[in-house]
Amino acid sequence: MLDDIDCRLLELLQNNSNISTKELAREVNLSQTPVYERVRRLEREGYIKQYVALLNAEKLNLGFSVYCHVRLSRQTAKDAHEFIEIIKKVEEVTECYSMSGSTDYLLKIHAPDMAYYRRFVLEVLGNIEAVGSMESQFVMSEVKHTTCLPLSQLSE
Repeated sequence: MLDDIDCRLLELLQNNSNISTKELAREVNLSQTPVYERVRRLEREGYIKQYVALLNAEKLNLGFSVYCHVRLSRQTAKDAHEFIEIIKKVEEVTECYSMSGSTDYLLKIHAPDMAYYRRFVLEVLGNIEAVGSMESQFVMSEVKHTTCLPLSQLSE
């Protein structure tokens, strides 16, 4: 079970995973050793999955973002497994979700531009035998993007 200090540590870490134990301790008003032990426990128990650096897609010429709705040609375990195994290896796909409704999978894809994405659709997605149809939606501007989960309700 998480207490208020655990929640505050998680909040601080998801805003800056590079924060020092010394700074964490100061923020939660504890000494460094118990803070260190709490963070290690949160890692062990799976509350913290990993630490990452968030890169600037625009600076890396990968700012063309696309959401692609994929429908499989057949609803079979074999086709779903084939699709998933291929998509896991495609680096342009940064997110993939199995969906309910008319879309089987929702992909988030990063590319340099429309020409690159067009080739990607034809040469990568179009060559996956299980794919029946695709519909692409292009991001015009990013209004909100966060990796932070809402933790305020945990301490209520």
